[in-house]
Amino acid sequence: MNTTSCVIVFAAARRFLRSICALTLLAAALPGRVGAQTPATPASAPLQLGALQQQAIEADPRMRALQLHEAQTSLRVRTIEAERLPSVTVLGQAQYQSDVPTAPFTLPGGQPLFSPPKDTYDASLRVDQRLFDPTLAPRLAVEQAQLAESQSRVRATLFALRQQVNDLFFAAALLQQQHGALGATIDDLEGRLRETAARVREGAALPGDAAAVEATLLQRRQDEALLRANRQAAIARLAALAGREIADRDELALPSLEAAVADARRSLDAKRARPEYEQFQRMRDRLGRQQQVVAAGERPQLMAFARVGYGKPGLNFISDQFESYGVAGIQLQWKAWTWGAAQREREALSLQQQIVDADQAGFAKGIRDAVLNDLATIDRLRDTLAIDERIIALREEVDRTTKVRFDERVVTASEWLDRNAELVQARYARAGHQAELAQASARFLTTLGLEVK
Repeated sequence: MNTTSCVIVFAAARRFLRSICALTLLAAALPGRVGAQTPATPASAPLQLGALQQQAIEADPRMRALQLHEAQTSLRVRTIEAERLPSVTVLGQAQYQSDVPTAPFTLPGGQPLFSPPKDTYDASLRVDQRLFDPTLAPRLAVEQAQLAESQSRVRATLFALRQQVNDLFFAAALLQQQHGALGATIDDLEGRLRETAARVREGAALPGDAAAVEATLLQRRQDEALLRANRQAAIARLAALAGREIADRDELALPSLEAAVADARRSLDAKRARPEYEQFQRMRDRLGRQQQVVAAGERPQLMAFARVGYGKPGLNFISDQFESYGVAGIQLQWKAWTWGAAQREREALSLQQQIVDADQAGFAKGIRDAVLNDLATIDRLRDTLAIDERIIALREEVDRTTKVRFDERVVTASEWLDRNAELVQARYARAGHQAELAQASARFLTTLGLEVK
């Protein structure tokens, strides 16, 4: 190959290398540019207990009963209001009777002066119009009171879902807290295993030390898998109750309820936020309206009526011919004497109101007993958490000291792992007490009927 050929080949090779380098740089730059333009998937916000409670109530099929009760009352109200309109009745009758009245006088020839027919026929149309009925307005009020009572009963029934959500929420939150405490231990053990394995390769540690650390690490990973599976099961039940999807990666935010608990504690006896209190009040309202209906039933009612018809005989009963007729008038109805029935009914309704008062007093006593137990639990857990912090600080100091001694070959790996297990148990206990404190606070507020935010 001559010199000219070598130069041409060298130039072509150099251009080829430049092309390869340019393509390589472009390929390296494109992923970075694409990655820079693609926004990161935002992490979902932690799930709040109050929102899940509301979602569970809204997802419950019994919520539909509120609208059904309203529709039912609307039909009944329309029926009562229709009584103000004229009522039309169609009557028809045909009969034969064995005897009829006859005139005491006879005509020449022995025939009676008149003889009504024994077969009679009548067809008529009657229209009644209420002019004054004192029971209409109280009966309408009773229907509205019954609607309010029925809806308050539904709300009181649905309120129990809040406590169910609390139980599932904090069961999953406890597992989440324990999983977080275990994750820090696993990270520490993984780092310690790498160090111990390196020392074994260098001849500065025995193979048994690395085996002990690895065995403990595998046990902790088993514990982590169990916690994850249990949390997934609790999350699945919580999602079914709330009527929404909850991913395994979604975190549950432990509510901070210290201020709400302190505020409720200062005015404990004045709290009447439970829907059952509204239900008791609605029952009293309905009983009061029913007493008004009983009182209105003792007042007179006035009605106008008209009737037109065609029959044999008509209004002239001695006629034996078909004829048309008409009747109109005003009718007064008054139950002037009922042998004390209205008074007894009022007394029975009054006794029923006393029963409602007794039920409310018993319910309030049960609520107070329950919240006193919750307050005792809250106080105990606060003291326990303060001790937990001190225990963990001491266990961490012991763990650090044991690690140093293990690195210096003063203690064995088993001794250090025992101290580490004690630290893990202390962190587990603190995580459990934190979740229990939040659960007791939420149960206290829920028992009082206050919202958890």
